[in-house]
Amino acid sequence: MKLWIQFPLLFIIFICSTVYWMNMKHSWTLYRSLYHQSTVEVASIEPNRGIFFAETTEKLEISSLVACAIESASRTYPNRSIYFFMKGLTEDMTIFKSSFYKAIPLLSSIRNVYILPLNFGNVFKDTPLLPWYQKVITHKERFWAHVSAEACRLALIWKYGGIYMDTNIISMKLIPEEDFIATETAQDCSSGVFGFQQSHQFLWGCMEDYVKNYEGAIWGQQCPHLLIYMMKRLCHLDKFQNWEDSNCKNISILYPQNLYRIPYPDWGRYFEIWDPKGTFADFHAIPLLNIFKKNNAKLTTINHCPLTYKTFVKNEHINETKKG
Repeated sequence: MKLWIQFPLLFIIFICSTVYWMNMKHSWTLYRSLYHQSTVEVASIEPNRGIFFAETTEKLEISSLVACAIESASRTYPNRSIYFFMKGLTEDMTIFKSSFYKAIPLLSSIRNVYILPLNFGNVFKDTPLLPWYQKVITHKERFWAHVSAEACRLALIWKYGGIYMDTNIISMKLIPEEDFIATETAQDCSSGVFGFQQSHQFLWGCMEDYVKNYEGAIWGQQCPHLLIYMMKRLCHLDKFQNWEDSNCKNISILYPQNLYRIPYPDWGRYFEIWDPKGTFADFHAIPLLNIFKKNNAKLTTINHCPLTYKTFVKNEHINETKKG
């Protein structure tokens, strides 16, 4: 082959090889980030010691709110493992999204945080939810993201024991109870934070009722309405106590001041400037809306998730200042 043809071909091969190995480097970086603490098999999760979070959609971007929730739990519970299950993640996945790379190294650098693939079939195995899951036609479900998330949290805590938290819950101090639910009002309890020991009969009953009375087209039919109904039936209650913690059948019922001191209609108060050592000092945790507004984000992340603040909030503020 003539030299004037060879050189362009060699140059093209060189460029293609460079791009390939750069991509492979990013893939290996992701792999090392996910499995830096020696691969954690789901089967090795220590019973009754985990704090569980779950992303049950295929979404892979991790927001600053989610990162803060997970980091704050790792700092509040330093002697327990924090497990973040992601439906969109598989062990052999290659991802090329900058927002994804931004959060994964951050969370995986934390000593007690583990990011794991979420497989519904595995989670529902050996529970009343598996036959339901095998029959349900997911693409026809109006609220599939919601109902699957509610089913997943029941199964995870029944199977492994520990505490489940939604990814908008910012942890502030330890919840000492092992078996508990958290009330929002005298009539409502939350499925966003609860904890039970492994194989607790209450959760088994919830899963059985979940399947028996499944109405996927009705928002909230499964949870939180299911937990409310099951607790009131178990304890023969008309309403929950609204002024102090109580106990029923060895299950602690945390009154709203612990987590839900601000009623939902007044959610705007979360985004006012507040003194973290004053207003919310005796909260176990606070639920923040997905609207992670600037003032609250800054005050919350500095105190309870400083790595998230440094990675997300501070950098975003610097970028906005430069644009201004």
